[in-house]
Amino acid sequence: MRKLSFEEITRLRPTPDALKRMPRLPVITVLDNIRSLYNVGSIFRTADGVRMEALYLTGITGYPPRKEIEKTALGATETVPWKYWKDARQAVQQLKQSGYTILALEHTTESVPYSEVQYRFPLALILGNEVFGVQDELLPLVDAAIEIPMLGAKQSLNVSVAFGVVAYHLLNVYFSINPAFAVAENEGTNIGL
Repeated sequence: MRKLSFEEITRLRPTPDALKRMPRLPVITVLDNIRSLYNVGSIFRTADGVRMEALYLTGITGYPPRKEIEKTALGATETVPWKYWKDARQAVQQLKQSGYTILALEHTTESVPYSEVQYRFPLALILGNEVFGVQDELLPLVDAAIEIPMLGAKQSLNVSVAFGVVAYHLLNVYFSINPAFAVAENEGTNIGL
């Protein structure tokens, strides 16, 4: 075993132009009033990693171009489709009308562990504010609430970390029903799954 060089790793990645022609994970993540631009950038980078369909940035959530977002996104703002919505409720209602299953990553009286859900694609995942969580007014629109089990003293993970846990789980679930999804168009190589 040896560590791959940066050049070797880069050769295995699809180019931004190739990404435009490749299928995307049928998930749109709604960022509901995320206050940290660094969290927004990190979420962009993870969304790029799973080739997510899009990010919807809503309310006070910052959007590109912002140097704080770029610091953690490392260019992913150019490879992940995104749209800004002033009103998260309108964004979620539009997704629901378009046939997306709506999930909130939130502690509720009916939340279930993310690993125990039968996912139906396409889906939308709502991530809430770092302090206040998902807005109460969005909860009536969701089909289910999911949570990450926390076994220590803290009740939650950082929003970008929690997103990473769930995003890669969704990728694995989708890959299990669509194995060809992970094959890169630019060389026909498996890109990491």
